[in-house]
Amino acid sequence: MQLLKIKNYINGQYLEAQSEGEILNINPATNEPISIIPISSNADINQAVSAATAAFPAWKTMSHDARFRILNAIADQIESHAQQLAEAETNDTGKPLWLSKSIEIPRAASNFRFFATASMQFASESHYNPGQNINFTLRQALGVVACISPWNLPLYLFSWKIAPALAAGNCVVAKPSELSPTTAMLLGDLCTKAGLPPGVLNIVQGDGPTTGSALVSHPSIKAVSFTGGTATGKKISSILAPQFKKLSLELGGKNPCILFDDCDYEKTLNELVRLSFSNQGQICLCGSRIIIQSGIYDRLKKDFVKRVEQIKIGDPLDPDTRMGSVISEQHKQKVLSYIELARQEGGKILTGGTTHTPQGRCSQGHFILPTIIEGLSPSCRTNQEEIFGPVISLIPFDTMDQAIQIANESPYGLAATIWTQDLKKAHHLAEQINTGIVWINCWLVRDLRTPFGGMNQSGLGREGGWEAMKFFTESKNVCIQYS
Repeated sequence: MQLLKIKNYINGQYLEAQSEGEILNINPATNEPISIIPISSNADINQAVSAATAAFPAWKTMSHDARFRILNAIADQIESHAQQLAEAETNDTGKPLWLSKSIEIPRAASNFRFFATASMQFASESHYNPGQNINFTLRQALGVVACISPWNLPLYLFSWKIAPALAAGNCVVAKPSELSPTTAMLLGDLCTKAGLPPGVLNIVQGDGPTTGSALVSHPSIKAVSFTGGTATGKKISSILAPQFKKLSLELGGKNPCILFDDCDYEKTLNELVRLSFSNQGQICLCGSRIIIQSGIYDRLKKDFVKRVEQIKIGDPLDPDTRMGSVISEQHKQKVLSYIELARQEGGKILTGGTTHTPQGRCSQGHFILPTIIEGLSPSCRTNQEEIFGPVISLIPFDTMDQAIQIANESPYGLAATIWTQDLKKAHHLAEQINTGIVWINCWLVRDLRTPFGGMNQSGLGREGGWEAMKFFTESKNVCIQYS
């Protein structure tokens, strides 16, 4: 089979990288190569930044209506090519095709459509002093910005960054993960078809140490929006901080899920399966520490294990498959190492804990059974470090104060879920838990107008709604004296 050659999208054209370094892109469900990815170098970054710089004056002064029409047309293009994009997403990541088709590609289109509308409504504030002066605020595009997205939700998170940056009037140089490059490359052609002027969006392919470092270090980049691992976020921060550049970081999580005795039991059980193992547990918002009140602990543990053992894991192209493969052999070994660590720390594996070998074309793929562990201390490494895979830990508690203490005993602070029919109790917990997002009796219900992000080692700043538009602009106060 001839391998697809991934190319950069620069100044409205597909170009081969100027460097000779390459990476094989492997379908993790089959362990077979599907494409060749270039490792773009400083020369490629310079070319992309130059194209963006040249395109910026016209794009920033384009009317809001014209900008809206182009971004909305990109959403239309994504929707009309949904099948192609979903197949590419599944081949890159090993996730079930139904998941790519029903959630991830539609959300990418929604991101462009939402921020297309935001570009029409983004307003300035004014402050009036009667008979003296009026102050008004200009929010002006920054210039050329960098958007770097991860492999777990490729086009979904790629568009989540690019769309507001473009809507605010910036030009973008964007880098997808080298583990999931295909939909990012395809997006370039869709943008051309939608009428996006050359140079407004440029997409460079490559790894983090070479391509990513060159991008964030470029002196003409005015801001960086990054989603990925906490360690990489620290490196980017150390590069940008001395340059006083704007930085948005959406990093890891070790999210608590607090279940009270008075929860809606069946609804909670159903959602618990989903929030623990969606996308093979490879979503930064997945619950990983399941904190259960003692009155329902034994019952829920038994029912939860039974439900999880019924999950069909296998070929992502099978419509009955609920879980696919993890992203790579390296990541599989990382997840398995944490399962072994849990055993060493005294944990009991209730189900899973091993690899899985499907029949047929996926027999060499990187599959791990959904794993439930109990008996671990809240402070042990397994309960403190991000695993980012289909592994969760059950932790019992008695009182609300204990639940809060366990939930906050983490270096992270991204998201939490609370399951109770006592809304007074839920409100109290929501105020006390140190996370940027709290869902009560639900999970992953997203309103794109709301701020999204975490605290502590889960990140810096907020994305979504006006928060994203403000990040990608610089505010300037103008005072007019007329007394």
